[in-house]
Amino acid sequence: MSGSKRNKAPRNTKGKTLKSKKVTDTPRVPGELESRRGSRSERRKHLDERLRLLYQRTMVIEDELRRLDEDRFYRVCIFGSARIKPETKPYTDVFELARYLSWEGIDVLTGGGPGLMEAANMGARLGSEEKKTKSLSYGLSIQLDFEPEPNKHLDIKRHHHKFSSRLDDFIRLSNSVVCTPGGIGTILEFFFVWQLIQVKHATPRPIVLLERAFWESFFEWMKKEPLGRGLMGEKDFSVIHIVDTPAEAFEIISQHHQEFRSRTSKIVEEPT
Repeated sequence: MSGSKRNKAPRNTKGKTLKSKKVTDTPRVPGELESRRGSRSERRKHLDERLRLLYQRTMVIEDELRRLDEDRFYRVCIFGSARIKPETKPYTDVFELARYLSWEGIDVLTGGGPGLMEAANMGARLGSEEKKTKSLSYGLSIQLDFEPEPNKHLDIKRHHHKFSSRLDDFIRLSNSVVCTPGGIGTILEFFFVWQLIQVKHATPRPIVLLERAFWESFFEWMKKEPLGRGLMGEKDFSVIHIVDTPAEAFEIISQHHQEFRSRTSKIVEEPT
């Protein structure tokens, strides 16, 4: 057969040229075509339903991930300002606390940025090297103009595009929380953890607030106004610990860590 005949378009039985089907590399998303049809309200309803189903799947996956890790690892999440510089007392305190935690084999989790996050990750790295423990330095980074790159002291990095998913990851991955001096972001993270514990969407865990001078007057107001007006309960404060030194913070977390290890060892020893 000649080359010219091979290149001719195929014909059907009636002699008409068949048009070749266009092939694309982009797979079709289920429901994509339907979402482009119909009225605005129909499209919104369809997309809302798809979003609801995706959320349900995400919750199932998140629960499975939590079950895989909850009896194996103990991690401390340290929140703090990205603006605090080295050679300051808050920076040194956070560095020392993370170092102590790492000595005990406790993983340290931060937002992976500069400032007090960097101090925590750096302290965790050093402590692990000094005592030859298996503790890890985690960073859950997010893209910000003033935090273009994660700090350089991370063993495990995880990047988030939204603050909401990042906050959920902080809760899922941590067993206790330390809040150090910070601004809106740090205070948001503190309230997020505290509120989830209050409504039992997160397991009870210590929330240790480092530097009494920074936090104490704030809690005086919390007890005078929200608590005084009956907008919250006295028991909501049971998870809060205000301390002044890294050693005090470490003592609270170490005790909780030992209780955690005692519980998990009993689970492992129980016959299946």
